[in-house]
Amino acid sequence: MQITFGEIAGLIAAIAFLLLVGAIAVPLLKLGRTVDQATRALTQVADGLGPTLANINTTIDGVNETLVGVNGQLVKVDVMTTHVQQVTTNAAAMTTLFASTVGGPLVRVAAVTYGVRQAIASRRDAELQREATARIKAEKKAARRARRSR
Repeated sequence: MQITFGEIAGLIAAIAFLLLVGAIAVPLLKLGRTVDQATRALTQVADGLGPTLANINTTIDGVNETLVGVNGQLVKVDVMTTHVQQVTTNAAAMTTLFASTVGGPLVRVAAVTYGVRQAIASRRDAELQREATARIKAEKKAARRARRSR
């Protein structure tokens, strides 16, 4: 049997094709394993997700209950704030009333007292000035007499 050049070329091509298929098969097998592992991981995540969601729902229910309690307390604080505001308004009105009723006469009394003090102080100053002037005149007269008698 004679093997022709074409048959050798066909044989080489078949061997090359076989090597190429073998080279591609290895990564495909590894990719298949990776996909299997990814599928297992997703299954585990899906299995663990149910209890986690149940815990989240429980937590959200607890938060909602707490918020209801906080809102109730805020209503009470709002009522207290309203009462404090009313008391503050009443206190401001009382202060204004007191200032207008008692403040005017107190200002007048203070002004009269100030005027009386000023008058007494100016009389006292006038008396001291008269005494000082009289002393100075007496000293000048004494000095003149002393000069004359020498």
